[in-house]
Amino acid sequence: MKLLTEDADLRCNHIKGKVKLDVTQSWVFIAGRRALVEPDTERRPISGCPNYGAMIKPCTLTLAVKKGYSAWITIDGKPVCLDTLSGLTDGMPPGTVDYKVIEPGQAWVEEQ
Repeated sequence: MKLLTEDADLRCNHIKGKVKLDVTQSWVFIAGRRALVEPDTERRPISGCPNYGAMIKPCTLTLAVKKGYSAWITIDGKPVCLDTLSGLTDGMPPGTVDYKVIEPGQAWVEEQ
């Protein structure tokens, strides 16, 4: 499982909805890019979700991570984010639309 960096591409299940990341640590870099830790992918804006219609709300915000934090590697006490990361969005119907990793942002560093 690869560690995520600030160049990771996370999207809602509707594929076009892209998550804007906010990196909270500045200690660890992979190929010159900061590694993501908990909660860098939570409560982040999503832009471009095409899920529109009557009584349908597009994905505009990420919610809590369901899986994908390392149980072994931490930075400043916070678990790093892995390429298995996923969680819910605020899209409709509630509790059914996930966001996930499309690209981890780097191809070298893994948790074994």
